[in-house]
Amino acid sequence: MTPEQQEYFIQQITAQQPMLHGYIRSLLPDADKASDVLQETNLVLWRRADEFNIGENFGGWARKVAYYQVLAFYRNHQREKLLFDADLVTALAEQSERQFSREKEWKAALKHCLQKLPEHQRRLVQQRYLPGSSVQRIADETGRPVGSLSQSLYRIRETLRNCIHSQLRPDSGEITL
Repeated sequence: MTPEQQEYFIQQITAQQPMLHGYIRSLLPDADKASDVLQETNLVLWRRADEFNIGENFGGWARKVAYYQVLAFYRNHQREKLLFDADLVTALAEQSERQFSREKEWKAALKHCLQKLPEHQRRLVQQRYLPGSSVQRIADETGRPVGSLSQSLYRIRETLRNCIHSQLRPDSGEITL
């Protein structure tokens, strides 16, 4: 692995840690055990780093490795009570994969729908979702009443929700903004 590939791999594995932990946690009911499986997953990912090609879906590959690590955990701890069975883990993993694949579609629909908003509404949404922002802060900055601003944001989110639903296939699932 070249130094550039190694750097890219480290960036990807670091960026994917919250997603991987959440994914594993969705398949394992015990948080401590999920953390242990995450560490095992990281070791396997590192050992198999040369199998990953830049440009491929790192998150999907990492989730697949995590899935097999969860199955290995269940196989090694079969005698413990209150663990999911392999069929349930497989069903949960398949559901998670469907959700991950929909995320890209949802983001594209949101981007499209945001572009359709009038400029002042788009600016208001962008202001609201800046890190550290709040309705109160925007109200103070703009001189608008908090209630009025909240109502405007509610209406904009409804517009976006309806637009996104119209953009997505019927089987894409419910979206809540």
